[in-house]
Amino acid sequence: MRSTVLSMIFCLVFSGAFSRAAEPPPQPCDTTLGAKAPAGASVLLGGERFEGWVQAAGKTPSNWRFADGILTVGHGDVMTDKTFGCFELHVEFNVPYMPDAHGQGRGNSGVYLTGNYELQVLDSYGLDIQDNDCGAIYHQIKPAFNACKPPLQWQTYDVTFHKAKVDDGKVVKKARVTVVQNGIKIIDDAEISPSPGGGGTPEGQDGPILLQDHGNPIQYRNIWIKPIE
Repeated sequence: MRSTVLSMIFCLVFSGAFSRAAEPPPQPCDTTLGAKAPAGASVLLGGERFEGWVQAAGKTPSNWRFADGILTVGHGDVMTDKTFGCFELHVEFNVPYMPDAHGQGRGNSGVYLTGNYELQVLDSYGLDIQDNDCGAIYHQIKPAFNACKPPLQWQTYDVTFHKAKVDDGKVVKKARVTVVQNGIKIIDDAEISPSPGGGGTPEGQDGPILLQDHGNPIQYRNIWIKPIE
């Protein structure tokens, strides 16, 4: 009798664990695709004119191609001519189909928060996600899920960012970020440090939104930002 009861308990525990393990991952959705800027937000990219962006090197006018509200990555990084501290940021992006490319050469760009924390953009569809794939804070924070769509489809990032706190020249609290990609929370209030490259904004200071040129024709549209406390 005892062995029968133990067997039943084992089966229940095992089947429960198996059910949990078999739960499918969340699927990308278009919850915020095309979302309009809320009250208090500033539109950084949208409409008929491409304004408020400069080349990161030299701060001269950007030469990236802009048509029909869509910005295509060109030569050299670009960044906003305004700076921001703590904010909510909405970005829509589209990675190209590059079947002969691999790894970091396949649809690569990046969104640098305050110019110094890279949120990776990459064609990572269907991959076992790593800390240098799409949705990662580059080589720091691995996304909880692979929330990517296939290439040639518009995707969304909805970011909540709190800048680092500095006291007497020392960082007393690191920057924190939450990232929702295609309706799926992939990073939850994680502490982050500055990434390589970018604009070199000192920790704790306001900085621009920077879009990275990595030699691939990524497209961006509908970017807006809202300051928060």
